Amino acid sequence: MTHELKIALAQLNPTVGDVAGNLAMLRRARADAAGKGADLVFCAEATMSGYPAEDLVLKPAFQQACRQAVEDLAADTADGGPAIMVGAPWLDDGKLMNAFLLLENGKVAAARYKHELPNYGVFDEKRVFAAAPLQSPVHFRGVKLGVPICEDLWFSDVSECLAESGAEILLCPNGSPFDIHKMDQRLNMAVARQNETGLPIVYVNQVGGQDELVFDGGSFVFDRGRQVKAQLPMFRETIALTHWRRTNDGWTCDPALMSPEPALLEKIYQAMMLGLQDYVRKNRFPGVLLGLSGGIDSALTAAVAVDALGPDKVHAVMMPSPYTSAHSLEDAASCARLLGITYETISIEPAMQAFGQMLAPSFKGRAADTTEENIQSRARGVTLMALSNKLGYMLLTTGNKSEMSVGYATLYGDMCGGYSVLKDIYKMTVFALCRWRNANHPAGALGPQGPVMPERVVTKPPSAELKPNQTDQDSLPPYDVLDGILEGLVEGEMTVDEIAAKGYDRATIVRVWRMLDLAEYKRRQAPPGVKISSRAFGRDRRYPITNGFKAKV
Repeated sequence: MTHELKIALAQLNPTVGDVAGNLAMLRRARADAAGKGADLVFCAEATMSGYPAEDLVLKPAFQQACRQAVEDLAADTADGGPAIMVGAPWLDDGKLMNAFLLLENGKVAAARYKHELPNYGVFDEKRVFAAAPLQSPVHFRGVKLGVPICEDLWFSDVSECLAESGAEILLCPNGSPFDIHKMDQRLNMAVARQNETGLPIVYVNQVGGQDELVFDGGSFVFDRGRQVKAQLPMFRETIALTHWRRTNDGWTCDPALMSPEPALLEKIYQAMMLGLQDYVRKNRFPGVLLGLSGGIDSALTAAVAVDALGPDKVHAVMMPSPYTSAHSLEDAASCARLLGITYETISIEPAMQAFGQMLAPSFKGRAADTTEENIQSRARGVTLMALSNKLGYMLLTTGNKSEMSVGYATLYGDMCGGYSVLKDIYKMTVFALCRWRNANHPAGALGPQGPVMPERVVTKPPSAELKPNQTDQDSLPPYDVLDGILEGLVEGEMTVDEIAAKGYDRATIVRVWRMLDLAEYKRRQAPPGVKISSRAFGRDRRYPITNGFKAKV
């Protein structure tokens, strides 16, 4: 009977679709774990294919590539080194399963399939995988290992079935994306499953960015007695060895790596960094480009880009108009100088004049309005897209969630771009993140120590500067009010009455609700961006553009 077991937790960053690259990554991880003396290397869900692979897993050629890579990795285990457990899409009797496979002694020694397929929020697994019946434990060197795959751990029947079938340790591979509440939810879920089964839980999550999603890692070991014996760092690839011992009461884990969970603002900032870094790296862009206006949103976007990619990969452009203030010119230049990035100025006044002359006959007899303001924004969009095409840099948009919620943005203007760092960040959080970054240097950041934007950027009233003396509050409620109402409408799906009970003006709530619904067509055309909240636009919240439902007043 086995009395000791060394399990390496492999918190890795796969790339969806890069089967050869993921295989090479897994081989490096296994070699690292072998050097640490591991008996078993335990990986996250679908590491061989990357997660979520969405409809890519329906391609027969992709299924075969994943299967061949798994078999190649299995052949490696004939060398006497550690076994490895890895996830992949797997055909079984004509059904495509979300599988977790034990590779040992040169072969695929066991396969277990996901029972509970998530089909909510960002998940859409029922369209691509078949649900498996409840599974039995995997036998490994005389130990029965239960393998609830990600969503399986959220349902009591899966873990209870494994415990009743003799499982001694629950190994849970995950593809669990970040949001600001997720870590507490995972730990609460582990407490519930342990209360029901009495078994220790090993929870391994992948790390890295995949389109809008960021996987934050944070893998942990939850020993019997609700004790956290290992906690891997968030947002960073890590391979950590855990040492298990059989006792009269069952298996227990020796204390291992313990990484503190970052505070809220640091977690948000790290998620934005990692999401952008991997989007640029995995899509092989040489760098990024953005319009630096002297305002707070572009300043924060530039700071995140520099911290994620390094100053040499960030190019900023100031595009003044006759309405651009002197302090905006000064603040944009100061941000660029503090960050150490390439910076140039291109005036859009010639474009404004050209459009004015070109459209004058058609606009004759009509007063100036937001049309002329939007032309300025679109002139900037054309300028930035031209630079992006010529230089090959991906264009970042700089709009935040408050603005995108109510449509305070210009299609084919400031919405032009390939990625949005602030897409899921409300304006009040933008202010807080700027203050935090000026006072802190994030772990792993490639940007400079110290402040990265002048204090005036944080304190001055936000303005699009598309007409004289303009501020955002000319068109919108104060941001603290707007954000509170939006959180109720978007994250909480609350009624007008429920939000009004919190002290907000009823007419303002109804106005914001209507703006939120009307702006759906704009959000459908917005670029992807990092998911931070529990209800991000695009992945989580999908509303009809044609929508006749009105708020009850």
